[in-house]
Amino acid sequence: MAYTMESLKDKILEMYPEIKQHGISLFLEFDSNKNAYLVKFLKNDKELTTHLEKRDADDCMNNIRCIYLGVQIGQFIKNFESRD
Repeated sequence: MAYTMESLKDKILEMYPEIKQHGISLFLEFDSNKNAYLVKFLKNDKELTTHLEKRDADDCMNNIRCIYLGVQIGQFIKNFESRD
C-alpha cells in the first residue's frame, strides 16, 4: 500500500483527535531497517516516542484503529498532563 508520510500523519490525527485537543504535536519518520515508523509526540519542551509497525500503519490507512498506538497515545497524554 502506497501513501505519504503526510497522509499517514493526517489519518492518525483524524483517528485520534485527542492529540490536537491536548496541544500535542505529532512527527513521523520511517526507519527502513525496522520497517516501522518512529512516532514522536511533542508538547512544550517534552518529547515522547513510540513506533508504529508498517502493517499497523497500513491498517490505519484502511480506517482500522491501531489499538497499540491508541493505548500509547492515551498514556502519553497522561504523562504530558502530569508533567505540566
